[in-house]
Amino acid sequence: MKAMNQKKLLAAAFLFVVAMFVCYAYAAESDAKAKPLRLKEFKVDRKVSAQARECIDCHAVESRGIVADWADSRHAHINVTCLDCHAAGAADADVSKAHFEYDKTPVSTIVSPKDCSRCHPSEAAEYDRSKHAQTLELIWKIDPWLNDGMNNATERVTGCYHCHGSIVEVKDGAFDPETWPNVGVGRINPDGSKGSCSSCHTRHKFSVIEARKPEACGQCHMGPDHPQIEIYHESKHGAIYAAEGDDWKWDSAPGTWTAGVDYRTPTCSVCHMSEVNGVPASHDVTERLAWETQAPLTVRPSEFKPMPAKTDWKVERKKMEQVCLACHSPAWTKGHFDHLDAAVENYNEVYYKPMKKQIDDLYEKKLLSKDKNLDEKLEYEMYELWHHEGRRARFGAAMMAPDYAWWHGFYELKKRCLEMEEQIEELLESGKPARVHNIKGATGDTTKPQFDKNQK
Repeated sequence: MKAMNQKKLLAAAFLFVVAMFVCYAYAAESDAKAKPLRLKEFKVDRKVSAQARECIDCHAVESRGIVADWADSRHAHINVTCLDCHAAGAADADVSKAHFEYDKTPVSTIVSPKDCSRCHPSEAAEYDRSKHAQTLELIWKIDPWLNDGMNNATERVTGCYHCHGSIVEVKDGAFDPETWPNVGVGRINPDGSKGSCSSCHTRHKFSVIEARKPEACGQCHMGPDHPQIEIYHESKHGAIYAAEGDDWKWDSAPGTWTAGVDYRTPTCSVCHMSEVNGVPASHDVTERLAWETQAPLTVRPSEFKPMPAKTDWKVERKKMEQVCLACHSPAWTKGHFDHLDAAVENYNEVYYKPMKKQIDDLYEKKLLSKDKNLDEKLEYEMYELWHHEGRRARFGAAMMAPDYAWWHGFYELKKRCLEMEEQIEELLESGKPARVHNIKGATGDTTKPQFDKNQK
């Protein structure tokens, strides 16, 4: 009897536990339905304002190409609109008066590096210290075309300023046509900032893909005096890019674009700008350089008197070597830079210095005039010796393009020196000063801009 009672008690207890469990489960299920589990959410919630929408709607009719480029950009994908870049302060020097005819919002045509720095501060700061940003000031320091007025305003506007930039001036609420439009890398903007981001990331798409391809640099770095794009295409790097580049992954995020994964060989931006093999990315394209190969006499960047770099060439050479080591062996890398250093010495000692001495002797003997540069034949010869074939020889050696190093470079230097020495001998024998020519179009303003005044 006692055992039977114990069994009944155990059964009752079991049924109670089951009932409690069912009730708890039901309550839990009901509670879950009433209060669903919330996951952590990460999102950018930024709506396009009505004012920004008006800009888009209007320009979609008036300038649909602009809107199409913007709509396909990363800016558009995160709702960065016209106003975010073009909105201006009422007191800004470059507020568009013409735009007031359509809308009372103050806007500026120019989006300067200062404007871009609101979202891209590091890139803007790096660009500002680069030689790209200083190129307008640099040519006014060293270039005879400007300093001696050897080209005219039209030739400067359609040529020099498109790459080097101008000092953009506003007159009566409109841009001075002699200083605008251009997207020169050394442009001085009305807000005092230097350069134009759209030199490389063309508006309004501002594509990292475009800026990573060599054609972006080839817009300016081409021709008889600095044919880097032609040199690149001749090199093994350029040949592989031409054969396979269409299949590379160009849109990887900054800092993740990787040699051997996204691309097989470097482009201009890989060697001079991108993060590679532990070398940090930089928008200062004049880093990683051990020589000033564009100068008349090749010197270290810190020794270039018109604009000395604040870098140590040994540190920068190590950076460039590290970039090469992402794909090449140490022996190959060392061999390449040994050849470059030898080519630099060859140019300096065999060609430039001896010819410079002979030209200087003619100036001393008054057989050449110092009044202006580039108005006597030998002055042109000396200019092209360093500015044309001298650069091609050095650039060709630096970028592994043998045809440019030899046939367009050192071969042409030999021929140039031969022709110059014949003319020098004739002047010395005759004792008669060289003919000074009346150079056509030599009517340019020689007033040097006050660059410090334009920098805020």
